[in-house]
Amino acid sequence: MVQSLHVSEQEGMERIEELKKRGVRMVRLQYSDLHGVARGKVVPLDELQHVVQHGIGFVGAVMTMDLRHNVIIGFETGLPDVQARPDLSTLTQLPWEPEAAWCIADLYYMGSGEPFNLDSRHVLSQVINKFESIGLFPVIGPELEFYLCEKDPEARCGLKRYVDKDSNVYTTGGFAEPQGVLEYMLENCMAFGLEAYAANHEYGRSQFEINMRHALAMTAADRTFLFKTLIKELAARKGLHATFMGKPWNDDEGSGTHFHFSFLNAQGTNILYDPSRDDQVNELGKHFIAGVLNKVPALMPLMCPTINAYRRINAQGLVPTRINWGYDNRFTLIRIPNEREGATRIEVRVADGTANPYLSAAAILAAGLYGIEKKLEPPKAVEGFLYELPEEEQGPPVPTSLDESLTYFEQDETLRAYLGDELVDTFVVIKRAEINRFNQWVSDWELQEYSQHL
Repeated sequence: MVQSLHVSEQEGMERIEELKKRGVRMVRLQYSDLHGVARGKVVPLDELQHVVQHGIGFVGAVMTMDLRHNVIIGFETGLPDVQARPDLSTLTQLPWEPEAAWCIADLYYMGSGEPFNLDSRHVLSQVINKFESIGLFPVIGPELEFYLCEKDPEARCGLKRYVDKDSNVYTTGGFAEPQGVLEYMLENCMAFGLEAYAANHEYGRSQFEINMRHALAMTAADRTFLFKTLIKELAARKGLHATFMGKPWNDDEGSGTHFHFSFLNAQGTNILYDPSRDDQVNELGKHFIAGVLNKVPALMPLMCPTINAYRRINAQGLVPTRINWGYDNRFTLIRIPNEREGATRIEVRVADGTANPYLSAAAILAAGLYGIEKKLEPPKAVEGFLYELPEEEQGPPVPTSLDESLTYFEQDETLRAYLGDELVDTFVVIKRAEINRFNQWVSDWELQEYSQHL
């Protein structure tokens, strides 16, 4: 059951030949930067075999850019190249553009051929390997929310909500979504092999969710990365703009990423299920929960990686504000849903819609493995309405800013050991530069608050 990242050379060639027969001409070779943004190049399908054998170069500084495309670090080393090599197990034809295909690439250092330390997919694979070494195979079920917007030069930042009606949650059809864009997206997610099975209008006006089935951790992270890229591309093809930004509107709900974790043994059995225990959740699951809770402050920059993400964290938005856990309680940071047997799982509910799926999954798994190795025990489960409990029973507060959480992340030796010093240090430098730019920026709020009277 080892999670192989690549197919054999023969299988790869068969995939390429099959796509040629289907009329594919171009392959979009893509990988995730540290922000989770898809970067890459378009390669003719006829050249793909050469790229598999020899790789293709990219300037490594793409991993040290902020979201304004300022290169923050890397000048001291002369901005050298890294090498991208396609993982042909991910080579897939685009149903909405049949002459093109997508393929995920792994990154390596030029010359040595060693995995690139800032490749977030590689980081996740290393954490998965740690679990496999003790006979556990992580499974992840992702849930992502996003907003669809129309472009409007008169609106704030040139965007307005695509659907601006109240009380659309869990409604379907033309009233909830007048142009059929959500069904178009769901259909293409299914055809692309993302194992999507349902879609709905969410609580916010023009906020939507598409559900994907759970899968082994790397497959789930790949699907999540491609899903976010797909949603933005399909929205653009319909003249719209999709954003996974955590809190795009002051008067509406935030968008999150919920991760459901379970673990299989070598026989493919969900080991979290233990019918001999009162709650039917085994001891290892409790150790995992305890490890994640212990590391929440340090995990936050990877789960909530933007300044905006922390505007989403409020009690009214069903977003965890306290470090705690409970059974089927949506006010807790970690929730154990009611399903048991093969569906027994642990849901981590605090991540923002902008979380890099590889890095956030790797960090949560690393924290949980820390709890398993140390045999940590979680605090008492929260029961009932969280905010009616005495404050000391609610659990410690989560960090309330990116700046605060970066300090925990930078100093955490466990996450450094699993993610690597270079990745941690690079991520912190980029994000502190983002915070500095934000602190110097004059906002609309300041102009409206002060200019008329002061």
